[in-house]
Amino acid sequence: MSTTAQSRIVILDFGSQYTQVIARRIRECQVYSQILPYHTKAKDIAKLNPRGIILSGGPSSVYGKGAPHPDRAIFELGVPVLGICYGVQLMAHFLGGKVEHSTHREYGPGQLAVKADACPLFDGLGSSIDIWNSHGDKVTKLPRGFRSVGKTDNAPYAAIEQPKKRFYGLQFHPEVHHTPRGKEIIQNFVYGICGCAMDWTMGSFIEQTCEQVRAQVGSDHVILGLSGGVDSSVAAALLHKAIGDQLTCVFVNNGLLRENEVEAVARLFRDNFHIKLKVVNASAQFLKALKGITDPERKRKIIGKEFIKVFDDSVVSLSRGGKSKFKWLAQGTLYPDVIESVAIGGNPAALIKSHHNVGGLPKKMKLKLVEPLRELFKDEVREVGAQLGLPREVTGRQPFPGPGLAVRILGDITPERLRILREADTIVVSEMKASDWYYKVWQSFAVLLPVRSVGVMGDERTYAQTIAVRIVESQDGMTADWVRMPYDVLARISARIINEVKGVNRVCYDISSKPPATIEWE
Repeated sequence: MSTTAQSRIVILDFGSQYTQVIARRIRECQVYSQILPYHTKAKDIAKLNPRGIILSGGPSSVYGKGAPHPDRAIFELGVPVLGICYGVQLMAHFLGGKVEHSTHREYGPGQLAVKADACPLFDGLGSSIDIWNSHGDKVTKLPRGFRSVGKTDNAPYAAIEQPKKRFYGLQFHPEVHHTPRGKEIIQNFVYGICGCAMDWTMGSFIEQTCEQVRAQVGSDHVILGLSGGVDSSVAAALLHKAIGDQLTCVFVNNGLLRENEVEAVARLFRDNFHIKLKVVNASAQFLKALKGITDPERKRKIIGKEFIKVFDDSVVSLSRGGKSKFKWLAQGTLYPDVIESVAIGGNPAALIKSHHNVGGLPKKMKLKLVEPLRELFKDEVREVGAQLGLPREVTGRQPFPGPGLAVRILGDITPERLRILREADTIVVSEMKASDWYYKVWQSFAVLLPVRSVGVMGDERTYAQTIAVRIVESQDGMTADWVRMPYDVLARISARIINEVKGVNRVCYDISSKPPATIEWE
């Protein structure tokens, strides 16, 4: 499914850790951005009718063995091209310039001296700009027709341009927040140089996507596994707007959910949105399969396997005469899931993960995929949800793991241990909301440890369970830092858990960052 937005900037990915940040910065300009593999053919890019092309950074050297190189014909498409870091080195290398290893690697903050007759990239930015560098190579000879428009102490060609062809290059990273005025540089490229219109809005996305979904599925029926999380909830609301009663949602209670989650989901989607919803209580089936399992990876695999069984049975039970009426399976796949799950041959960027929403379906299900959110980042999904009328409790919900509380119970999963964690988790969430911290952080939750310790409650000695509280801030979940919470909030959380959750006598606060720790404990 591709957008029909008028303006589009194509980003060729050469393995930079900041490629998605570039895409985000462009979308913040209300212009559609699309990340493609670095080796995408120029003829295929031309079919997308982009207003401009950005060559991302990357860890390689242009002369290195197996270094990623683009299709040379991209420089003949007649559209503006901006090379960033490795991208500018590629541009110089391909067009007749020279790139060499620098004797002084530039990493971290720096100053760009902008020449008086600066190019349109620096309109309104003055003669000196704080920037962020991360490079070992540098351009030492410009291709014919290029000129230097900015320099640093170590790089005389830190910013270059070829005005006739509208080719531009930056040795630094304008997309990161460490380049304070980098967003203005990107705006100058997107608006001033590429002539893009501000036509990427969530309102336009909703209308375009509804049209595309109707054209894609026709009169067929669609089934969606609803989890209650942001992605599947927004996907359900969007699909229901597009195709109405052709959509059926299945919500599986695996016994690993939070307090009152089943009732909340049923009330919102069945009663308020009037979406066809089947709630399946498979708690006993999941807990039986998980009995005695302590290894976190085995837990995940068992839960995934059981979910497919339950979901498949639901498809059959909702169909007539034993033959499925459903032709399509809807999923809440997001743009980062798509990018991270595609291993690009020869690309220096490592495959980050194999996402459960990407890469196909169990063969026996014989369903085609419809993924209405696969062009969106998480914050855009939240905005779509808000425009569709979903409450803040859904659109602003913190990430919750697919396996649920199973990966927040270290060790054996039993009904009693689930009770303890569920009650503790409810207290953490309620206190975070009451103190107005819930929507300020990335995640806040409780973990039940396989540790018992001695305590004193009343005049009696206890030997009870330990809860760890984890609260982190993050932009995308890839890195995270623990939140320096006010002591009074932590004190209330601790006191309530110990006083109200039978079987707990100790609460700890997790002060580890990611990396080296992960956000979840399992």
